[in-house]
Order: sequence, then structure tokens, then C-alpha cells
Amino acid sequence: MASLTDRVALVTGAGRGIGREEALYFASQGAKVVVNDPGVAVDGTGPDRGIAEAVAREIVALGGQAVANTDSVTDWAGAQRMVDTAVEAFGDLHIVVNNAAIERNRAMYFMTEEDFDLVLDVKLKGTFAVTRAAVRYWRAQRRAGSEADRAVVNTASGSGLLNPLPGQSNYAAGNAAVAAMTIVHALELGPLGVRVNCIVPSMIRTRMTLPVPGMRDIPPAGEFDPRHPATIAPVAAYLADGRCSYTGQVVSVRGGSVIVNHGWHRGAQADKEGGLWTVDELADSLERLPRDDPFEKLADALGGAFGSAGRAEFQAMIDAGLQETPEPPSGSR
Repeated sequence: MASLTDRVALVTGAGRGIGREEALYFASQGAKVVVNDPGVAVDGTGPDRGIAEAVAREIVALGGQAVANTDSVTDWAGAQRMVDTAVEAFGDLHIVVNNAAIERNRAMYFMTEEDFDLVLDVKLKGTFAVTRAAVRYWRAQRRAGSEADRAVVNTASGSGLLNPLPGQSNYAAGNAAVAAMTIVHALELGPLGVRVNCIVPSMIRTRMTLPVPGMRDIPPAGEFDPRHPATIAPVAAYLADGRCSYTGQVVSVRGGSVIVNHGWHRGAQADKEGGLWTVDELADSLERLPRDDPFEKLADALGGAFGSAGRAEFQAMIDAGLQETPEPPSGSR
């Protein structure tokens, strides 16, 4: 029996990239899938309602079961309609995969209020809104006596957790918040029998990552492509599987490697007893403590994958962002 047979899954942002691969894989494992995607561009503009429908048709053509939904995750009523779509089409909802995201990358002094708000709306508010709608349904089902396994799989990014990127104040903040919210929700929802975990794709080729040096390099036909979005789908399916005991975990996937992260750790410390620190004492004590250099950590995380040439390209990309010509002010933005 396939691992997700007869389970109903809602996958947001499932029209392209990682979400599409998750929807296809879940269907191949027996799940009935609600393919959610309003079909917007990377920056959130220009909806195309045919994108979600195309993926749903592809699943059906392959012998699976799927329906499309084009609501925005930022709309709480739309989030409720996604849940209603699953229940009306397939009779239940067992899995939510929060994958939807957009990007508007700019150095912070050129970033507009709209740039900041829209990215956080999709990534953070959208993850919350869809989960909330699903959990309200699951809570009612639990009270009615249902003991079905339920799971939420959130999606974050290395940008925000392991290698926050310059120009991504909005995107990094949203992804870090989703990881933190995952742990909160795991604690809250455990009594309802709901597991909540977060998957963190790293160095995966999508519309968002194509500008990153090295991402356009594709292995010869027939060879394993460690940056293909399909590498994420089996891990998401495991986190959604009833055999999975994980909850409150943040799991990174990079090629064939799956890493269970451990969040922020306590580092070196300075101690004083019996009174307030003085600035001079802190200057003496804290300056001697070991600490990480954020640029070196970023260079190691990304440069290690691309070599010295890729590292130079990435530095050039950062420098170009610093030289961006600001847009003329308009309205309140």
C-alpha cells in the first residue's frame, strides 16, 4: 500500500516548483490532493488561475485524484474555502502542506512598505491562516470522536535560518518566523493529535533561486539532480505519514542529505554576580568571547557549494544590490 493511501492533502503554492512536486508525489503515494495556487508571479503579481488546474489535470491523467483551488493564502476566508474544498471533494482533510511564498528582494533602504508586507503576508500570515482553518475543522472532528492522524508540514528556507541572505529582510524574517511558529503550533496542537513540522529546502532550483550563482547548472540527462525540487517531496511525504513520530521539528533537505536542526543554541557566556554590569566590564568580558562572523557563515554555506568562482559571483550580486537606483517616492510608500 502506498504511504498516503486515502489521506487527503492540501498543498499551497502547488502550481510550480517544490509545491508542484509535492502535489504530484503525494498523489503517487495514494493521497487525494487539493492543488492550491492563484498562479502569481514570483513577486506576487499577475494571477493565472490555470496554473493550479493544470497540475490537478496532470495528477488525474496519471491516475490520481485532485482538485484545484485558486484562493490566496493571505485571505482568511480563502483559507477556509481551501479546507471546505477538501472536505466537499474528498470527505475529509488529513494533511496541510504550507508551501506558498513570494519574493521581493531589495536592500533594506530601497525596500518599500508593499515589498515588506506582501512577502510577510504570504509566507507568515498565509501559513497561519491555512493552518488555523484546518485546525478549526480538525478540532471539531476530534470532538466528534475522530482519531484520524493529522499533520501540518510548514516550509521555511535556509534564508532566515542557516544562511540569511542580503536583500531578503522580508523573506528571511518570514521564514524564521514560520520555523518558530511551527514549534508553537506543535505544542498547542499535540492534544488534538496533530503533528506540526517544518521542512527547509536548501539550494533547490526554483523560480526564486535561479538568480543564485550555480543554480542553472543542470546535470546530464539520467544523472541525479540534487537541486531538483523533487528531492523535497519524499521528505514532506514522510512528515505527513502516519508512521512519523516527529512533531515540532525543523528539518533541512539539501540534495540527498536530511538534517534535523536544533535551532538557536546557547553560546559562550560571561557572568557577574552581586551587581549590575558596567559598560567597561562588558567591553572587557564580551570582547573576549568567541562568536560567529555572519558573512563568513554565509560564504561557507553558499561558497562551499559553488567554489571560489561562485563565491565571487555571489559577492558581486550583493554589491549590485547596494547600487540599486531607488524608485521615486509615491503616495505613502
